[in-house]
Amino acid sequence: MGANNDLTSNHSDRQVPDKQGPGAAGFSLDYWETNYAQPETMDGIYNSRGRALALKALLDSEYFEVATLVDLGFGLGALFKEMINVFMPHIVIGLEPSPYAYNRLQQVMQNMELTDIESIQIQLLRMDISQWCQQESQPAEFDLGICTSVFQYLSDAEIQASLPIMAERIRYLYFSVPTDLELLFQREELQFHDPYAISRSKAVYHAMIQDHFTIVSNRVLESKRHFSANTSYFTDFLYRF
Repeated sequence: MGANNDLTSNHSDRQVPDKQGPGAAGFSLDYWETNYAQPETMDGIYNSRGRALALKALLDSEYFEVATLVDLGFGLGALFKEMINVFMPHIVIGLEPSPYAYNRLQQVMQNMELTDIESIQIQLLRMDISQWCQQESQPAEFDLGICTSVFQYLSDAEIQASLPIMAERIRYLYFSVPTDLELLFQREELQFHDPYAISRSKAVYHAMIQDHFTIVSNRVLESKRHFSANTSYFTDFLYRF
């Protein structure tokens, strides 16, 4: 497995968005202990293996092979770990700006608990999406990106600056973000409130995404920089948004 890198600076001409969301600097230990107090009930943690297997089955059914993978905010690493072990890509990069979460997964990797497949080259970077999009030295393209529960912590400026670069570098993106209705449900029905989450409607997210990605399946976005309706692996027009 490859080396870890604690990178917090960039050497690019790309501009950092003036307005940053709460996730840019990462979260303290208190955030992780509060928001992840019951991981056994959280989507993407208790069912991380099932999520990875379902995505693998979907991409296999469309004959798309994943050899390179990037996670744009791996958090505590449950889904990241399962995606690595299910897809078994050759090259993997994981981003996480929070020192606690980054150090926790770095230790897991050093203990050979992330994967036992030694041929997989894994690199962990302590940075957020905006910083990664400024890096010119990263591989130009990834077959699969993971971006779950990240966008609610980004400002509009960060999202608008990052999406074009994400579409350039990532062919298919496994993506999820809670909308305003889901955040309201969490508060009223689950008695859970995330004070850091930015509330946006489905329409707002669709408007942000539509110039850069096509929605081709549940949680799966296809880059418009890499594919068109004529070149896509997902050719059922009814499901392309």
